[in-house]
Amino acid sequence: MPIPQYIKSLILDMDGVLWKGDAPIGDLPRIFGRIRERGLKTAFATNNGTRTPGQYVERLAGLGVTVEPWQVVTSALAVAELVDGALTPPPSPLRGAPPIFVENGGRWRGVFAIGEAGVKESLHAKGIEPLPVERAAEAQAVVMGIDRQINFEKMATATLLVRRGLPFFATNPDKTFPTSRGEIPGAGAWVSVVVTATGMEPIYAGKPAPYLLELARQRLGTAKEETLVVGDRLETDIAGGQAAGMPVALVLSGVAKREEGEAWEPKIDVVVKDLASLLA
Repeated sequence: MPIPQYIKSLILDMDGVLWKGDAPIGDLPRIFGRIRERGLKTAFATNNGTRTPGQYVERLAGLGVTVEPWQVVTSALAVAELVDGALTPPPSPLRGAPPIFVENGGRWRGVFAIGEAGVKESLHAKGIEPLPVERAAEAQAVVMGIDRQINFEKMATATLLVRRGLPFFATNPDKTFPTSRGEIPGAGAWVSVVVTATGMEPIYAGKPAPYLLELARQRLGTAKEETLVVGDRLETDIAGGQAAGMPVALVLSGVAKREEGEAWEPKIDVVVKDLASLLA
């Protein structure tokens, strides 16, 4: 089934849609040539918050696809947007602002962050300082993503801060993270430790929550009904697109099987073999 004519833009997942492991899925330069011929706008939305948009731009360029950094939206960017909104004070910092904000003249904001470059750079871009364990007592919120330097002290610190009542945010609930060695614990697996220890669920920025996809759509500037979310995972890409109120397309080049897609409720708008088939 080809892409519906009323669609004006695409929000594409990457792993399982554009590549699998280190190998591209199909002739990507030719596929994106078709996208340009159709006059479709594109954005890329991924739950992987370890890389920065610039790093994704470089990877796509290596596969023959030229895009701009604004087109790439990660769960790290989305979580920084959520934290920024939570920590932005009312017009007068003397009326209801967090005490630490008032004490610093209404300028300084800091969070205890477990994450890599993607998370930390996104927070810095919003004027939020990611604090190390040694300064965790100054934190106004807790942010968690994948951190391949994770250790007991970081997990214990996050737990203590959440139990103290600080706002709790996470990049995504993915239980696993794909690598060349196979599936390893994802952000959701580490977050579950803090959830178990505190009884508190975080606010998730990534799919299936709608925030990540809504941020991508806003950058594209198209209406929800004109924006097609394309992904390979039912529980994240498809569920997230439907939660955001956008039409969805499932490609079978990644994780999901056709019978799973056909049995999914609510019904998926388009089920195709791969991205190339969607644009045939």
